[in-house]
Amino acid sequence: MTTYDVAVVGAGIVGAAIARELAGADLSVALVEARVDVGDGTSKANTAILHTGFDAKPGTLESRLVARGYELLGAYAEQTGIPVERTGALLVAWTEEELAALPALKEKAEANGYHACELVDADAVYATVPALGPGALGGLTVPGESIICTWTTNLALATDAHRRGAAVLTRHPVSGVEVGDGVTHLETPSGRVSARWLVNAAGLGADHLDALLGFDRFTVTPRRGELLVFDKLSRPMAPVVVLPVPSSKGKGVLISPTIYGNVMLGPTAEDLTDRGATGTSEAGFDFLLGKGGTLMPDLLDEEVTAAYSGLRAAIDHPDYLIELDADLRYLLVGGIRSTGLTAGMAIAEHVVGMLTDAGLDCTQRAELPAPPQMPNLGEATLRPYQDDARIANDPAYGTVVCFCERVTAGEIRDALASDLPPADLDGLRRRTRAMNGRCQGFYCGAVVSECLAEGSVPPEVIAHG
Repeated sequence: MTTYDVAVVGAGIVGAAIARELAGADLSVALVEARVDVGDGTSKANTAILHTGFDAKPGTLESRLVARGYELLGAYAEQTGIPVERTGALLVAWTEEELAALPALKEKAEANGYHACELVDADAVYATVPALGPGALGGLTVPGESIICTWTTNLALATDAHRRGAAVLTRHPVSGVEVGDGVTHLETPSGRVSARWLVNAAGLGADHLDALLGFDRFTVTPRRGELLVFDKLSRPMAPVVVLPVPSSKGKGVLISPTIYGNVMLGPTAEDLTDRGATGTSEAGFDFLLGKGGTLMPDLLDEEVTAAYSGLRAAIDHPDYLIELDADLRYLLVGGIRSTGLTAGMAIAEHVVGMLTDAGLDCTQRAELPAPPQMPNLGEATLRPYQDDARIANDPAYGTVVCFCERVTAGEIRDALASDLPPADLDGLRRRTRAMNGRCQGFYCGAVVSECLAEGSVPPEVIAHG
């Protein structure tokens, strides 16, 4: 049986980033995931904003790692083709109390090292976002806030880890832990995984895994965030991310463009006990529609093409909880909120530094594989169905299978033949956008399902496309 140098539990963005960083050294690494695919948990339902960290609590580990991660992920996105749009954001004050809070938020941003925010009056707010409802009193600009593809980010990091030599072990939920002499054994239904060091990046399950190591230091509370996705025709209404003035519950309900060309309204913030409760609710819809009617009433006249929810791993701790126990050869990465999308690569850098200080040789190899080039899922740049030269070279890129999202047979074929191919339809959606449009797969679902079942695109699909 293989004994890895490090096992990283959790293949979300944070876990994949850690595995990628460790696999760049002369270390054997296992990325251990309970679900059938990487990025199939909390990371897939992130609000997909690349944060500057302007509103983090100054002096915290989170504030430092978000600021660092913003730079790292921005550069990595350029290398790998992860779609990013530098839209900027605007905090909007709707009450005198919120208006009075804006100068302090600007000061907080400057304390975090971000100096680009500007206070603006109501006229400037409406000049930036004319579709806003009546009653806005002023705002604070955050020009560095951006939108990104969380699906592609997770897949790029996991693919990079795999190409660097990490074993990606899906369908491996950890049910037991045995700490031996120099080796820790993880019990899973798919077999035992043994490693000298263990990194816990299990997200919603991080406290349970921590307890298996004998700790009782935090509790994860699943916080459900529901969102509504509006049709692409509504995109001109949201040229920037429209943010609320933050409260103790979080960043509140926002209106954001997406890199796929839609507009998103949400999220809610509902603390639950069920860690699998990712369904949407009537109460959530009513709440979001009520908020939307105030923030941007004309948006509600547009079609809602999708609704989804995600669970965030809220913990009873004011900061990221990243702690190392050298005696157990164990490192906990817990309480990583939605900012983990932005901070993920910086968290990985921080974790590797801690492991190095504990005696693990994490020196990066002189030569590493080139970063993977990811498929473009964004609307702001050229997609395959628009690329005449690409289509001339390979007609599969001119054969549209999903007409709502303009996904071609070539893209589906590439996803199925990739380093980490999808295990189910949801995985194929996240890699291509197929079945994510207005009809939600009513038209293309049968063909897409056939492609997944075959593990390739049948020739007749291209021939008759």
